[in-house]
Amino acid sequence: MIGVLDASVTMTWLLNDAADKDQAYSFGVLAAQRASQSRCVVPVTWALEIANVVARSEAKGLVTETQSGAFLELLQALNIETDAASAAQALTGTLQLARRFRLSSYDASYLELALRLRLPIAALDSDLLKAARQCGVKRVEPG
Repeated sequence: MIGVLDASVTMTWLLNDAADKDQAYSFGVLAAQRASQSRCVVPVTWALEIANVVARSEAKGLVTETQSGAFLELLQALNIETDAASAAQALTGTLQLARRFRLSSYDASYLELALRLRLPIAALDSDLLKAARQCGVKRVEPG
């Protein structure tokens, strides 16, 4: 198991819009996941976040439907498991974390999942990573 995969890391694989070190980190996570064929886990909102960014990026002309299609095929080929229990945590554990660390509920759902499953998190968002460190959650270290 690689750990909890945040949408910010995932979308870098399509958009290539992150700072150099973040881009290197994101593609390192991808390479580690592909090489080991390990499983990543995501909250139930992950697919909606991905779909939203893909649709908005196409509408803005940042990517083509063909590019998005290849990206979605990549995601389908990866061993990404959706955690069904994250929905049940939305109004309890996730909300508590969002309040405590002033995170969006989406970001807090990744942290809640990492805490509950005792997994590291692959993320780029500095506020999420700061909250994770404060909770004792490690960042995924590819390679």
